[in-house]
Amino acid sequence: MTTSLAELETLIQQSARVCLFLDYDGTLAEFAPTPDVILPDPEVIQLLEKLTALPGVELSVISGRKLPHLQRLLPVKSLLLAGTYGIEIQTRAGDILYRAESERIRPILQTLKPQWEKLIEGFDGFYLEDKTWSLALHAKDAGANEAGRILPAAESLAKEQDPALFRILGGHRFLEIAPRAANKGRTIKDLLADKPIESRIVLYLGDDDKDEEAFSVVKDFGGYAVKVAPACTPTGAQFRLDSPAAARAWLYKVVTLLES
Repeated sequence: MTTSLAELETLIQQSARVCLFLDYDGTLAEFAPTPDVILPDPEVIQLLEKLTALPGVELSVISGRKLPHLQRLLPVKSLLLAGTYGIEIQTRAGDILYRAESERIRPILQTLKPQWEKLIEGFDGFYLEDKTWSLALHAKDAGANEAGRILPAAESLAKEQDPALFRILGGHRFLEIAPRAANKGRTIKDLLADKPIESRIVLYLGDDDKDEEAFSVVKDFGGYAVKVAPACTPTGAQFRLDSPAAARAWLYKVVTLLES
């Protein structure tokens, strides 16, 4: 049983292939003021360019952000990008794949969106994000009383939608309705299913409950999960780094180990 990051680093060095999965916001980079603010980070781009250039490394970024945002944030060759938790994927060759049917999903979201807009009308601190494949309601800047009333009301409206098509995601002052396939764990399972397991190590770095779904799948494949969050945050991951800055520093260390 590997018990320290130093032991994990040794395993990485000894592996012929490294399948590395990374979340973006809260893991590689600090959170933007709002999800529609696109602020490419040169340090993150340079780090991922170094990782993708290493022989034997297969790098994927799986994010709750929509794919067009990821494409602008991470213009890195040979990098797999999975947006909206894996609903929309840009392969390493640059092809675009969709793992849900827009004609079934979008009309329902277009009906729900004005209902959510009406709920937050006149209240400060709410942000309704339309990701095309999902709707997310952010309330971190809203008053506690308003958030405590409006988020449950929005959730009730979301629960009226077809549960065979949609799932509801939560978080701290956060609500999202998304297709069932919008699941990082399912996405990673599909991405790993057709890959040989010999001489391979699987790693996943993430910071929130959506990443916890991926952690369990990664561990089922014999891999290792790293939680990027302070020590007080519960997790199913085997390892922990306390901030995006610490995660970037550790990944730079991995680059150095593999280059050597």
